[in-house]
Amino acid sequence: MKQFKDQLGTLHSFETAPKRIISLVPSQTELLYDLGLEEKIIGITKFCVHPYHFKSTKKVVGGTKKIHFEKIKLLQPDIIICNKEENTAEIVEQLSSICPVWVTNIISIEDNFQMITDFGQLFNCRTEAQKWNDKLTFALSDFKKYIQDIEIKKAAYFIWKNPFMVAGDDTYINELLKLNHFENIYANKGRYPEVELKKMRLEGDPDLVFLSSEPYPFKEEDAFEIGRFTHHAKTIFVDGEMFSWHGSRLLKAFPYFKILHERLRN
Repeated sequence: MKQFKDQLGTLHSFETAPKRIISLVPSQTELLYDLGLEEKIIGITKFCVHPYHFKSTKKVVGGTKKIHFEKIKLLQPDIIICNKEENTAEIVEQLSSICPVWVTNIISIEDNFQMITDFGQLFNCRTEAQKWNDKLTFALSDFKKYIQDIEIKKAAYFIWKNPFMVAGDDTYINELLKLNHFENIYANKGRYPEVELKKMRLEGDPDLVFLSSEPYPFKEEDAFEIGRFTHHAKTIFVDGEMFSWHGSRLLKAFPYFKILHERLRN
């Protein structure tokens, strides 16, 4: 019997590496696939869009906040993968009656490395996990060299409308904003604060306003509405997956960030 501790500190015991995996976290579904575990993944959410073919080859068991408990139970999983931010504590508790529920908690890039290491040990794919961590370490080092001479700009990163909400402190998005030399004007307002557009200039007067593609898909009319309340800010639509998906997606995020900075120079 081997014991493993997840990122909430919960201890899980397994006699053998889990062979029937359900993932309720889109970015972690992608990571499990990239770790070579496709054959072991039996259930996903409707938001698990990468890799694309999973929609037709894996059983969809609901979303990240609403699940089909009976569908999950019938699949007889050995383990269910959740995330503290994506899934509710109630879902984790409910599913714990079926099998062990592994919960990740990714705030920093270090947390991301730890999750990949944990999956390597948990699913007996240590070599693949190490390869991914090596690739990410190299890419992170390269990006830090690239970014070191780029000046810091004040930014606001919008994730929702009605009400307007932004990414604040103690979030993975904020960590990637800092990495990119974007100073989050809402970093001291909580994790995902609601904001009043008319107060934006008083609260930090950002140079850049980022409108994410997810979880709310912002459109041109939203950019126009928000733009009325900024002084000189440039409004930019950004790929939410690159800023908020952890796991192996981070490797694709670094070249995306470089392109973003090139756009900002022009």
